[in-house]
Amino acid sequence: MSARAEPEFTVAIVGRPNVGKSTLFNRLVGRRMALVHDTAGTTRDRKEGRARLFDLAFRVIDTAGLEEAAPKAIETRMVSQTLKAVGDAGLILFMIDARAGLTPLDRHFADRLRKFGKPLLLIANKCEGRAGSGGIAEAFALGMGEPIALSAEHGEGLSDLYHALTAFVPAAPAQGESAAPDGEAPDGEPPPPARPLTLAIVGQPNAGKSTLMNRLLGEERVIVGPEPGLTRDSIAIDWQWKGRPIKLVDTAGLRRRAKVSDSLEKLSAIDAMRAIQFADIVVLLIDAVTVQDFGHGLEKQDLQIAAHVEAEGRGLVIAVNKWDLVEDPSKQRRLVRESLERSLAQIQDVPLVTMSALEGTNLDRLMQEVLAVDEKWNKRVATARLNRWLEGALEANPPPMVKGRRIKIRYMTQARTRPPTFALFASQAERLPDTYVRYLTNGLRKAFGFSGVPLRLHVRGGENPFDAKK
Repeated sequence: MSARAEPEFTVAIVGRPNVGKSTLFNRLVGRRMALVHDTAGTTRDRKEGRARLFDLAFRVIDTAGLEEAAPKAIETRMVSQTLKAVGDAGLILFMIDARAGLTPLDRHFADRLRKFGKPLLLIANKCEGRAGSGGIAEAFALGMGEPIALSAEHGEGLSDLYHALTAFVPAAPAQGESAAPDGEAPDGEPPPPARPLTLAIVGQPNAGKSTLMNRLLGEERVIVGPEPGLTRDSIAIDWQWKGRPIKLVDTAGLRRRAKVSDSLEKLSAIDAMRAIQFADIVVLLIDAVTVQDFGHGLEKQDLQIAAHVEAEGRGLVIAVNKWDLVEDPSKQRRLVRESLERSLAQIQDVPLVTMSALEGTNLDRLMQEVLAVDEKWNKRVATARLNRWLEGALEANPPPMVKGRRIKIRYMTQARTRPPTFALFASQAERLPDTYVRYLTNGLRKAFGFSGVPLRLHVRGGENPFDAKK
């Protein structure tokens, strides 16, 4: 497994829970990447993004709230992740809540952060109006210099933050300054790497998504444990596998909608669904022990997630985790495959990988299947080849008659990729039966190697658009 490269300059935002770290993070990256909620401890894993503040460009890390807890508690694991982010950062933004004033926890972690020997900037957040003036005055007692007063929610004080950052963060080049003519890299440098493949890991709670993420990255990057629902935000991390740039996305567990009542869990579920929408390929991770206990193959929730992935047009790989705990592997594999064939007929031959994220078994096989699906998902078929195939398919099974007239299919072309989408031009297009469309769709899959990926075939009326006009 290849390690991800560290950015040139990284800024970590740290502080106790609910001081506004995620709000400032979203403000700096220019979009709502991190979940923001009144619940303390909403952020559990560190989240990275590309920030821009006027002419400054840098990598920013949102971290979990700093708080004391028992050694095996979730909060202790959260603090561990935060301290790792501090170790990776070139600059620390230590944030306090000016309206709440300075707390003993602020003082404790300020002393702890100083031991890292990293540059520190003190941020007094929630300074809108007069409510934060007392907290600003108290913040001087930390001995970190003059606090930067701002309101991350309202965007106030960002110019002061900018001036403070200029001492540490190099200015970004002017737009177009580093670009060379014809898209070539400047000064004979190699061209930039290809667009990364966005790979989302989804599934029910406790399927092992975060464990798989950590195993692929080769580090404890996200919090894991026996407690369900540990992951709340979708965590995206740049990575490489055998030289291929990949953006790995860990997501919150998706339970049946009827079981979700907590507003924070609803936000997490929406975030996970958004991750599917913007992914290229999705790994649906299934708990093999649950499959074994269920006794009938896949649960309805797993099949619904798979159907949603197909509906979004994303490439899909099924990974059955914890396979080392299965008592009858051949039986369980058969049950899973039968469930897919019975309930997910719209995608034939979805890749199925049995693995163990904890033991690290079959991960290379998983990634090979991911790249194979991505290749099919991006495949384009020449129009001439398509229509030669179409001619043979029509000869083998002609279109049906409608009201004494046979439907005439004239032409086919591939409209786009990601997912592969084809347009079929025919007379009486609206009368072409769904069964015949499925016949052609299945034929396309088999003839051109589109098995295991969503495929769209749209029937259009009118003449062949490529015919010469008379």
